[in-house]
Amino acid sequence: MIPIYKPYMPDNLLPDIEKILYSGNLAYGKYGKLFEQALADYTGNLNILTVSSYNHAMQIVLSTLGLQQGDEIIASPVSCLASNQPFVVKNLKIVWADVNPETGSMCPEDVKKRITSKTKAIFHNHFCGYLGQIDEIRKIGIEHNLIVVDDCIEAFGSEFNGKKMGSNESDIAVFSFQTVRLPNTIDGAAISFKNQNLYEKAKMIRDYGIDRSKFRDVNGEISAECDIEVEGYGALMSEINSLIGIKQMNDIDDLLKKQRQNAIVWNERIAESKQIVPLNLNKETNPNFWVYGVLCEDKKLALEEFRKKGWYATGVHINNNIYSVFKNSEKLIGVSKFMNQFLALPCGWWVQ
Repeated sequence: MIPIYKPYMPDNLLPDIEKILYSGNLAYGKYGKLFEQALADYTGNLNILTVSSYNHAMQIVLSTLGLQQGDEIIASPVSCLASNQPFVVKNLKIVWADVNPETGSMCPEDVKKRITSKTKAIFHNHFCGYLGQIDEIRKIGIEHNLIVVDDCIEAFGSEFNGKKMGSNESDIAVFSFQTVRLPNTIDGAAISFKNQNLYEKAKMIRDYGIDRSKFRDVNGEISAECDIEVEGYGALMSEINSLIGIKQMNDIDDLLKKQRQNAIVWNERIAESKQIVPLNLNKETNPNFWVYGVLCEDKKLALEEFRKKGWYATGVHINNNIYSVFKNSEKLIGVSKFMNQFLALPCGWWVQ
């Protein structure tokens, strides 16, 4: 059966990995900086940090924004569980926004209705690599003086108005480089920032709150003159993970091109079907086609039929408002309709 996911790994990695293993330099360093530069070149944004995991990346964003227990954030329940669990760790109040059932993306009109004086940020998930109504959500953020975080957990390489996600048009964008993403660093993530001060703050939070330019004195000893002013995490990416990321960035354009070509083939395959239609695209967006999304009149039947034909069809995620940990089980009409119809089909670089 053709799988829905498959980890990508470039050839001829082992000689370089072996050099790192015996170099004595295993932590973030030369390759970490080169990987960040490759990401900056790709997104067009110099303010980008690599991080050891997506969960760490989200926690760093929450700390950088100074979010505290009881603060409200607006998020979508139509997302990966990994996107929303960090809010629980910080004891934030999660306010779910409904989605457009034809796209699965956050509904701007519903977001507006949910903003209160306690709202501190909007987390705009781009489900399965399909981008949401970016202009509309950003305008809401500007109108209410709220940071909009583009949650691109599955959307690296997706484009809006011809620009890659993570460009300096996003307040903040978060990417996952976990095994089934592109690029895949086995585990890892990245965060991009529009605001230079937030970027500099996040850089310290990523590294236990340390300002490395002041941390040690002329003798290499830890300096008492260097205060630690912010909370922090040990979230630097290792040199091996960074090396793998660099190698994958060399191939990223070809891999995404293949996925977009596969999507065109899927368009042709289902063109005659009345029961299955492609997921609607929001205007001016170009997905990375991590998966190929469809809406089905009978999701269970369609899943069974695709699997019989050798395609591992799946719903991918389940709506997070069903989980008690979030303390918000509000039923949302758009969410329910979308989840009852959405199905993902294999569209990755491995599909012939």
